[in-house]
Amino acid sequence: MKTIDELLAEGVVGKRVFVRADLNVPLAGTEITDDGRIRAVQPTIAKLAEAGARVIVASHLGRPKGAPDPAFSLAPAAKRLGELLGADVAFATDTVGSSAKETVAALAEGQVAVIENLRFNAGETSKDDAERGAFADQLAELADLYVGDGFGAVHRKHASVFDLPARLPHAAGYLIATEVGVLKKLTAEVKRPYVVVLGGAKVSDKLAVIDQLLGKADRILIGGGMAYTFLYAKGFEVGISLLQKDQVDVVKEYMARAEKNGVELVLPVDILASADFPDLKGKTPADFITVDADAIPADKEGLDIGPKTRELYASKIADAETVFWNGPVGVFEHPDYAGGTSAIAQALVDSNAFTVVGGGDSAAAVRTLGFDENAFGHISTGGGASLEYLEGKTLPGLAALEV
Repeated sequence: MKTIDELLAEGVVGKRVFVRADLNVPLAGTEITDDGRIRAVQPTIAKLAEAGARVIVASHLGRPKGAPDPAFSLAPAAKRLGELLGADVAFATDTVGSSAKETVAALAEGQVAVIENLRFNAGETSKDDAERGAFADQLAELADLYVGDGFGAVHRKHASVFDLPARLPHAAGYLIATEVGVLKKLTAEVKRPYVVVLGGAKVSDKLAVIDQLLGKADRILIGGGMAYTFLYAKGFEVGISLLQKDQVDVVKEYMARAEKNGVELVLPVDILASADFPDLKGKTPADFITVDADAIPADKEGLDIGPKTRELYASKIADAETVFWNGPVGVFEHPDYAGGTSAIAQALVDSNAFTVVGGGDSAAAVRTLGFDENAFGHISTGGGASLEYLEGKTLPGLAALEV
C-alpha cells in the first residue's frame, strides 16, 4: 500500500488531490456534537495543503436516499474543518455538478474544498457496478490523485471508496495507515493477556467477531443489550430486557466453544434495572434497582451492568497487555445508566495495556463521559470497519489501495 509520504515525495504542488475522508459526524440540527472524525483526518489534509496541493475533500454523512437532503449536508463539517485548519475551506453544494467543478477549478495551490455529501448521488452506494463506476468516472474528472483516509467507510464497496482509486494514482492517508497498524496489533502481533470487551445492543451484530475471537482472545467480557441473550442462554430470566431469542442456540454454541478453547467468557453478575425506560419522569430511586443477573424482575429491563460486575470486569482488564473495546455496556447517554461504561473506560485508562477503543458508540461514550482521548492507546474512527477487519474480512477500501 503506497503511503502519503511516498506521494508527497513525488511532488503534489498544483495537483488536484481527492481525499476520501470520513466526516460522518453526529449532528444536532447544524451543530456538530463530536468532531473526532474531522480531527482524525486533519493531519492528512493539512500536510497535502502545506505541500501545495489543491485538496478536494469528500465524504458521506448519514444515510440520505441517493438524493439531496439538507438534513445531511456536509456544510457544518466543512466549516469545522476550516476552523481546525485555520484557513478558509470552500464548499461545493453538489458532488459532481457545476458547483463542484467551479469550486475545484477556483482552488489555488494549498487551498482546500469540501464537496457535498457523496450519498446525495445514488451512484455512490449502488450495488450495480456500472452505475457505481459511472459516478466514479465523474469524480475522477475532478482530480489528478487520490488519497484514501476515510477508515470508517473502507468496509463499504462504494464508488468513492472502491472504484475511484482504480481510476487515479492513489495512496493511503495517515489515518488509514494508523488504523491498519493498530488492527495488526490486535490480530497478527498480539501481546497477551488479550482482553476483549464487547457491548452494544444486539448480539447479532457481534456474532462474526465473537466467532473469530474465540480462537484469538484470552478473555471476552460481555455487556450492553447483547448480554441479556447470553444470560437467557444460561437459563436466566431477563424480564423485559433486550433479547434476541433467535440467536440463543448460536450463543450456547459459542459459550461451549469458549470453554473448550480455554477462553474466559465473562458475563455480568449483577444488573441495574428499571421499568418504563426511557420515560423516567417522576421516578424515585426505588425505581432504579440493582439485582443479581439471575434475578431480573419480570417487569424490569436491564440497562447497565451493576457495581459487582464493574469491579469484576476491571479486575479482568487489570493485568491485560492488550485490550479491545467495542460497544457501551449500558445506556450511557442517560446519566443513570452511564456508570458501567464509565467504569470500563476507567479500567482501560488504569491498565498498562495497549488499549483500543473500537469506534462508533464506544468512541462517542469516551468523549461524552469526559475522558482524555490521549489516555487510550487508540480511539478508532470506524466501529464497523474495525469489527470486519477483526472478523478476517477483506475490506474493499483497503483492497483498492493495495492494487
